[in-house]
Amino acid sequence: MSEKKYVIAMDQGTTSSRAILFNKKGEIMSVVQREFPQIFPKPGWVEHDPMDIWSSQMGVTMEAMQRIDADPEDIAAIGITNQRETTVVWDAKTGRPVYNAIVWQCRRTSGMIDKLKADGLAQTVQKKTGLIPDAYFSASKIAWILENVPGVRERAERGELRFGTVDSWIIWNLTDGKVHATDRTNASRTMLFNIHTLDWDEEILSYFNIPRSMLPKVLPSSKLFGSTSKFGGNIPIAGAAGDQQAALFGQCGFEAGSVKSTYGTGGFMLMNTGADAILSKQGLLTTIAASAGEEVQYAFEGSVFIAGAAIQWLRDEMRMLKTSPQSEEYCRAVPDSNGIYIVPAFSGMGAPYWQQYARGTIVGITRGVSKDNFIRATVESLAYQTNDLLAAMTDEAELELQSLKVDGGASANDFLMQFQSDISNITIMRPKCIETTALGAAYLAGLAVGYWKDLDEIRENWQCGREFTPGIEPERRKKLLRGWKRAVQCAIFWAKEEENDDD
Repeated sequence: MSEKKYVIAMDQGTTSSRAILFNKKGEIMSVVQREFPQIFPKPGWVEHDPMDIWSSQMGVTMEAMQRIDADPEDIAAIGITNQRETTVVWDAKTGRPVYNAIVWQCRRTSGMIDKLKADGLAQTVQKKTGLIPDAYFSASKIAWILENVPGVRERAERGELRFGTVDSWIIWNLTDGKVHATDRTNASRTMLFNIHTLDWDEEILSYFNIPRSMLPKVLPSSKLFGSTSKFGGNIPIAGAAGDQQAALFGQCGFEAGSVKSTYGTGGFMLMNTGADAILSKQGLLTTIAASAGEEVQYAFEGSVFIAGAAIQWLRDEMRMLKTSPQSEEYCRAVPDSNGIYIVPAFSGMGAPYWQQYARGTIVGITRGVSKDNFIRATVESLAYQTNDLLAAMTDEAELELQSLKVDGGASANDFLMQFQSDISNITIMRPKCIETTALGAAYLAGLAVGYWKDLDEIRENWQCGREFTPGIEPERRKKLLRGWKRAVQCAIFWAKEEENDDD
């Protein structure tokens, strides 16, 4: 048998599907990415067509293999990483979705979460799942589909329907419906999974009235899930992890105290807390980290709902940019944001604020504010939001961090990384390969089939591409952060008005 050359990472994100073939050194040998449509049926609602998710993921994987003439025999394994919390419900026989995928950003179930809190269940949910109840997670999305799509509740009760996060949906399709499974990291984002007992929680299922028969089997992240013959030969599917946990793994965050920050559609910071599931008092989530073996590792997570999506907003809705990378030129064209702050709370605010009714706010506009200032303020908002997470996390874990590893598309923006270093007063380390989400999925799958021997072999692959060190005066840093805090208060004040309107 010829030696396997590559591991495929299927990286199914919120706005695009990507496939990357990695070699033993963790180098990218082939990559293909394709954006797919976003559906916004009403303000605050976000959906995807599950068939778009599946077909785009299949298409990019086939193309990535073809580009370097890779045969199925050359592939050691497939690892899957995915946008988390996004909810798909489909027919177990036909594989047809009963409704569009409800995306993690969707706020339609905010009212259900208000009710859950009013019913006094918030603490129970946090204790069991590690999560702070929010419309962000899958539980209320499944409940919404069961309540609002005609005939679906009856079919679910008869055991005819399946629920999955995006990894489950892809595994189901890759295996022609033979495997209905997810991994622990994705399960821990549904708000239905007890992260201590490692099982679906009967009390929460009962509260949301979700039949257990809909739910997938839960496996460790680095494990043989099944195999697929969709690409000709038989290829093992040997790893799965939610995108943020995969990124922490790809950044070699294997020990307690390791931290990474990802700048994707949203912004996400994870800190490995080892065998301890620490419950946060400052609005951080406790989640399961991806690990190489059967043992469970936990992590603190802070989530910013809108990060890179704010730059896409400048490009697509505001038409201020032709391409996202152009934002860097505009940022450098002016010395500062001219006193304006943009809080991109387009779909509420995540950690550490958890204000589900907050909306985007722009403050400090004067006659002298230019398009350049506006773009710069939007890019700076990514760093401010990340800094809020970093402050909460280091305080909660009682750790003094010297450096922060970064990844994700917007981490390629040198201006943003320097501003992050300045505002957080910390060294920023950007690896040579910023595709650490896909790399983490590849590592998890490769370890399960012996393509990589152990974690030490993977550690040797990590290389720093560039470091950014702080370069502004402490007084200037304080002043900028004070301004940001005031801007956030304006977004939260707006949220309170909305809550009162609902009464």
